[in-house]
Amino acid sequence: MAEENKIENNKEVKNGRIFLWYLIIVLILSVLAAMIVVKACTIAFVEKDKWLELANGLKRPDHRILPSRGNIYSYDMKLMATSVPRYYTYMDFKADGFLRDTFLYSKRNGLDSLAIYLSHKFRDRTPAGYKAHLLRGLKSKSRQYPVCDGRVSYADLKEMKTYPFLRLNRFKSGFYTKQMVQREKPFGSLASRTIGDIYGEIDTSGVTKGKNGLELQYDSLLRGEPGINSVRRIGGRWTNVTEKEPVEGMDIRSTIDIDIQDITEKSLLDMLKKIDAASGTAIVMEVATGEIKAITNLGRIREGVYGETMNHAVADEIEPGSTFKVASIMVALEDGVCQPGDTVDVGNGIYMYKGSRMTDHNMNKGGYGKITVEQAIWYSSNIGVAKTILKGYEQNPTKFVEGLYRIGMNADLRVDIPGAGRAKIRRPDDTTRYWSKTTLPWMSFGYETQIPPISTLAFYNAIANEGKMVRPYFVKEILHRGKTVHSFSPEVLNSAICSEQTLHIIQQMLLGVVEQGTGKAVHSDIIQIAGKTGTAQIASGGVYRRAGHQVAFAGYFPAEKPMYSCIVVIRQPRIGYPSGGTMSGGVVKTIAEKIYSSHISIPVEEMLPDSTAIRLPMAKAGEKRAVENVLDKLDIQLNVDSSKTEWVRINREKEKNNLELQDIRIINGLVPSVYGMGAKDAVYLLESAGLRVTLSGSGRVTAQSIRPGTRVSKGQTILLTLK
Repeated sequence: MAEENKIENNKEVKNGRIFLWYLIIVLILSVLAAMIVVKACTIAFVEKDKWLELANGLKRPDHRILPSRGNIYSYDMKLMATSVPRYYTYMDFKADGFLRDTFLYSKRNGLDSLAIYLSHKFRDRTPAGYKAHLLRGLKSKSRQYPVCDGRVSYADLKEMKTYPFLRLNRFKSGFYTKQMVQREKPFGSLASRTIGDIYGEIDTSGVTKGKNGLELQYDSLLRGEPGINSVRRIGGRWTNVTEKEPVEGMDIRSTIDIDIQDITEKSLLDMLKKIDAASGTAIVMEVATGEIKAITNLGRIREGVYGETMNHAVADEIEPGSTFKVASIMVALEDGVCQPGDTVDVGNGIYMYKGSRMTDHNMNKGGYGKITVEQAIWYSSNIGVAKTILKGYEQNPTKFVEGLYRIGMNADLRVDIPGAGRAKIRRPDDTTRYWSKTTLPWMSFGYETQIPPISTLAFYNAIANEGKMVRPYFVKEILHRGKTVHSFSPEVLNSAICSEQTLHIIQQMLLGVVEQGTGKAVHSDIIQIAGKTGTAQIASGGVYRRAGHQVAFAGYFPAEKPMYSCIVVIRQPRIGYPSGGTMSGGVVKTIAEKIYSSHISIPVEEMLPDSTAIRLPMAKAGEKRAVENVLDKLDIQLNVDSSKTEWVRINREKEKNNLELQDIRIINGLVPSVYGMGAKDAVYLLESAGLRVTLSGSGRVTAQSIRPGTRVSKGQTILLTLK
């Protein structure tokens, strides 16, 4: 019993000690926790400024990481615009650590050596010139003195950093750079104004921005989002830490076809140089979809030199001239004002209306007299069209304007190019624009109204597209890392600009313009083209004749199954008589023929047989079984198989275009005839006869040095000529 009590007492003592140690440990931990809390509060609130200052000392200011701007591609994914970095190079001659003595006197790292390197690299100054240039900067104590003129590539910059003095660190040499982004266009000027440009400087948000064209229209997608990079002191070393990765810009796949663009630009340029014009515009559009396949705007930069200038094709709100006559007659046909065979008297080409003089282009030749409405379009008669419109709308001009609206002449195309213009067709009840007593007739043949070339093209494209007007567009899809984010499809603006009957009449009129009218120069023996010429005087200060002429042609091809529509507008030609058919029409003809030869395919089964084609093969003479086997594989039947020997040649009956076999007789001891044979059969026969054979050329045997039928002399050499 006493023993059990003793054990129980020992347990109580032991438990008491454990509890005491537990209590001590808890108290110690509590004190430590309290100290930590107190210290944390002290750091967070009392010593906050001190520690923030210390933290900032271990971190350098953040800087933005420039995102990669998206590329612009052609329809077939050829690169049309991409970004490359470029750098301006400067020296800070007031940098805190700038080594002036080293710069002036060091043989290895001094000015003399640096000047030699820069001169050899850029070749724009002599070594003495560079030395004087940099000394001027030193003397001026400039903080931003250019080392060299212009911008340099990244590769050039890396090389410059190895040059004398510049290879010293930033603070000792004062050498620093300013990064820019340059947009390169691998295809040069092709569609340059439509693609657009960017501002070279990187703005405060860390991105580049579009300046015009597609670069501006889709800038928010192309430019991407900048990242953030900081430099922190970790483990005694400065380390770059990317806190936010940059997001690269999206890519754009345009509708431009590089081959068609090249054809279009070259064709226009050749004509501009030939007639010494001030500028020219050309657009090619796919009829069914509205995709712009080519667009060019060339202007005279200096005498004989042209380049892409402003985007006249979409921005110019100009008087369209005679290409507008088709719209006027379409409205009149739809309203029952006229029929294509109705007669209109245009007299001697001069017509006075309300005190104003209206003329036709052939007034010096006595005018056209009495012609039909259809011929008024063929011959582009101002008087013929004006009298037709006056007959139906003189008392109600509003109805005529409403008709123009109905057929889509004032449609908002929502062209995805910034700065695009819009058709402006005035109304009699419009108080903001003056409607005079002569506005209606002059409007009927393309004056006193303003329409961008692309709007005129959209109208002619609708005629080619069986009356369906589609919106012209320049971008096929938006891509990100090769995957389609958004695609664009054809958009119908007007499902039927007129009735089928009227459309058919207009289509025939446009064919007549090219075949019988003012567009005869556009006629092609290769591809049928339909369209309308246009010649207009350019107004300057409200006065015509002072600023010259504008000539145009709008149409489509092939006329029977239109695939492309096209408009060409040329301004102020100096050489030749201003003519929409010869000048602008000539460009359209060239474009159509070249596109036809390279892009438009015809099913083989629809092609007419070529009268000069050879339908039967030029078979070589040789072993009969081999010849028969080849002809059998080609499914060619022999006329008569009358051969009795092992070796044959083939004769072609010219009139019947048939093949027949002719025997080749082989007589022992005599040299055989191997004319017409290939090298294999000829060598076999001759060596079998005991001759040694030497060959010259390739093809079939055309000559043998030993005449056939000559007695064989064993071991004799015979020379065969093959062609």
